[in-house]
Amino acid sequence: MIENKEFRAAEKWATFMGQPMLSILVQEYIDRNKLKFAYLIVKKNNLQQEFPDVHHKYIESALKKLAEKACWDVAEAKANGDRQLVEYLVYLAMEFGYFEKVDELCDRYSLEEAIIWVDELNGLGEATCHIEGSKVVGLDCEWKPNYVKGSKPNKVSIMQIASDKKVFIFDLIKLYKDVPAVLDNCLTRILQSPRILKLGYSFHCDLKQLAQSYGDLKCFKCYNMLLDIQNMFKDPRGGLSGLAEKILRAGLNKTRRNSDWEQRPLTQNQLEYAAVLIQIFYRVRDHSLTANALGRHDKIEWKSHIISHMDNPKKSKNEPRPRNEPGVEDHEP
Repeated sequence: MIENKEFRAAEKWATFMGQPMLSILVQEYIDRNKLKFAYLIVKKNNLQQEFPDVHHKYIESALKKLAEKACWDVAEAKANGDRQLVEYLVYLAMEFGYFEKVDELCDRYSLEEAIIWVDELNGLGEATCHIEGSKVVGLDCEWKPNYVKGSKPNKVSIMQIASDKKVFIFDLIKLYKDVPAVLDNCLTRILQSPRILKLGYSFHCDLKQLAQSYGDLKCFKCYNMLLDIQNMFKDPRGGLSGLAEKILRAGLNKTRRNSDWEQRPLTQNQLEYAAVLIQIFYRVRDHSLTANALGRHDKIEWKSHIISHMDNPKKSKNEPRPRNEPGVEDHEP
């Protein structure tokens, strides 16, 4: 009946069969991302105890649809002051590039900033702790372009590392000057962690640039659990800007990318550009999860694109993994 979109008939039949069948129907709707139908059945049949998260998931789905249409006032009213939903709304505003709305919501509800500039010791420690608590992060970096042929490339200026709630922009030039040992330790913990899946676009090439810029730091010489999204798409034309056009339906502003990333402070346009890049990675993640969950023909076999480069000798394929070491199956992009 569900396959034929006979939702009312399915609900009547499940109601006749009793609560166990209603629970099965609700779970089927959740698996198919039909959260409105799931929520209505849960509410009507007092199944909140069995499905405590359905209401929030349904509201989040509605908020996302409103955000896609830029109906921010309606979305905020629907969130009704719920802190978790407001935080999700901030994430959506950041994802779709409405950074003024991000600031507005953060100020109104006294939320922490979503885009955080990291250029001193305490901020570095706080950022590292937050990132280490994430299963998936996005990575990118920027440096001032050099237009003199044959000259040495400029140092990488900033590095962006983002969880699903915050974007941290690391001022590598200042941190390297002030606290190089701490910077090395923190980035080693992030980049070489087997517990964090890192999303990047040809980021292994960025790592070469990072290693050249900061040759005495060990953190850029090895990496673990890096998922190169460039390899996840068969059509590489257009580079990252082409991917942005495909995923966000808006290309990247090359003028901002080619701007002076060594100036301090960065302009608001530069900060927004740095944050938008990270959101591309999360839209890729959402696309991957949706396609795979629904078994669509365009599903992405992302696990085969994870790469690592470590100093440790390779373990034998038959060697058992330690109990406390997570496998690829523990991560979802």
